[in-house]
Amino acid sequence: MSQTVIDPKTTSRAAAFDLWMDAPNPMVTFFKTLDVTPLVRLSRRRGLKFNMLLCFCIGRAAAGVAEFYTLPVGRELVRYDALAVNTIVKNRTGEVSSCDVPFSDDLTQFAADYLRLTREVAETCENHDLSDRMVIGTSAVVDTEIDGAVGMNSGIFNNPFLIWGRYRSGLFKTTLTLSFQFHHTQMDGAHAGRFLHLLQENIRQIA
Repeated sequence: MSQTVIDPKTTSRAAAFDLWMDAPNPMVTFFKTLDVTPLVRLSRRRGLKFNMLLCFCIGRAAAGVAEFYTLPVGRELVRYDALAVNTIVKNRTGEVSSCDVPFSDDLTQFAADYLRLTREVAETCENHDLSDRMVIGTSAVVDTEIDGAVGMNSGIFNNPFLIWGRYRSGLFKTTLTLSFQFHHTQMDGAHAGRFLHLLQENIRQIA
């Protein structure tokens, strides 16, 4: 895997780089309610973790949007050739640790990596970071139902980030509301909208 510092002027994000890199708050947050019924059914049928399945669909949707492979890091624009999906893990001390899972378009491979790495992080209490991949952050607040979250602008962490709570079970379908935060230098609203559309489509099509 590799990462390359690129000249923003040679990319489609040149104007956005000039507009948003010095903005006091360059982060934008979208909210979306998803039909996650297929994930719940697959999770129960095959004994797979729901959050792992959602992270897989997030990675697959992001892979279909070119802007996800470019990220503002510090004062530079960096292009990556691979993605990872981050998940927050409750470790053996009862605290939380961070785990980057390399994205694979093969569900079996992604599931194996997810289980192995989260287990290692939970036991060692050490974060697993992949600096050579563009990392999509996630956080699942599964103890409560939430409609999303805002205010993740740290000025340092520019990565796209999704947050969700407990899904809501209805008579005919199960829904999940999440928030998707992104740096405006990385993508525009149209790109974010396409990602969320692809996310729903990947959830519907999952085997």
